[in-house]
Amino acid sequence: MHRNKVRTLIEVVIHALFWLGVYYALQALTVYSYRVMTTNNGRVANVDGRMPFHYSWVTVGALMGLFYGNILWLFRGVLRFRNRLLAVSVVAGWLFVMFALNYELVLRMISRGRNPADRSDAGGAALHGPPPPSRPTLFSVDDWKHMQLVMCALFLAILSIAVAYFFIKEWIRNELQRSQAEAQKLSAEVKFLRSQINPHFLFNTLNNLYSIAQRGGDEKLADGISRLSGMMRYMTYEINTDTVPLLREIGYLEDCIAINKLRYADSEVSVNFSYPAPQAIARVQVAPMLFISFLENAFKHGVSIGHHSCITMAISIDPKKLVFTCENPDHSAVRRLKAGEGGVGLENVRRRLELVYPGRYNLQAGPEEGKYKVNLQIEFA
Repeated sequence: MHRNKVRTLIEVVIHALFWLGVYYALQALTVYSYRVMTTNNGRVANVDGRMPFHYSWVTVGALMGLFYGNILWLFRGVLRFRNRLLAVSVVAGWLFVMFALNYELVLRMISRGRNPADRSDAGGAALHGPPPPSRPTLFSVDDWKHMQLVMCALFLAILSIAVAYFFIKEWIRNELQRSQAEAQKLSAEVKFLRSQINPHFLFNTLNNLYSIAQRGGDEKLADGISRLSGMMRYMTYEINTDTVPLLREIGYLEDCIAINKLRYADSEVSVNFSYPAPQAIARVQVAPMLFISFLENAFKHGVSIGHHSCITMAISIDPKKLVFTCENPDHSAVRRLKAGEGGVGLENVRRRLELVYPGRYNLQAGPEEGKYKVNLQIEFA
């Protein structure tokens, strides 16, 4: 936390120094050079002078609007556009808006001010004759058209800096997230290896229990043992990849529902789980074990013994995104998901989503109208 604050403070200082440098550079470039004629004891003399461009702060403000409007808002939005021409057009439109705003504000301010050629000299002597000739610099106010060409180049330069800054920062962020994901995966694998018992012994034991339950005529217990065995095989052998078929994840959720329902009477809990037809999602891939935390939370906090509780869960897809919803009663014992309360907390789920689907998910979870509701949307790449 302390490192993040220091990093943020350093970044703020760098930005402040950058814009201070832009301001003084603009002030230096927009100095207006002029020559006037004065009278001194009946003699005519030429006096050279330099006048600063008083509206640099307006231009710097427009440049800041262009820069931060792009890196904080516009670039993140246009990256989602499939049409690259449309994305470039939107960025160009924002450039035009900020340029036009600067143009209009500066023009209005200049029109209300005084012409530099109408000034008196520093000693207060009156100027005689027609306005003296001036020697314009690069950003001469009198040469308005030339000034706008240079201003356009300046705005394009700041846009280029914004593009470089945004993509370098995104690359650093993605590399950091990738490193964190790899470290998290390695840590999980180490923990698994440390806690793993011989899986063959475990599965053989479950198979023996399944056979005993069948011989005893307890089909419900046999079905539960069979489902538990399938869940453990899935967790042991099939989730060591970045993605798994959505159908397989749905099967795992159905097994988890059946196992959890064994703890309650049929009158105490009912689960409605809906999802698309298998042929409609045959090719859809998702990160493994992504929805199980919400289902476990629904059973843990949404079922009250002695009362009927209904858990409603659904998965739907369209060409652009997957939507997962889960809803359960908000009994007095219902609490928000928190890390450390057993299972995976909501913050950990958000963290995993951020690592696996950065910028492509939206998660809303919390009590609402007497129920605990979860709505997770994941955009397809």
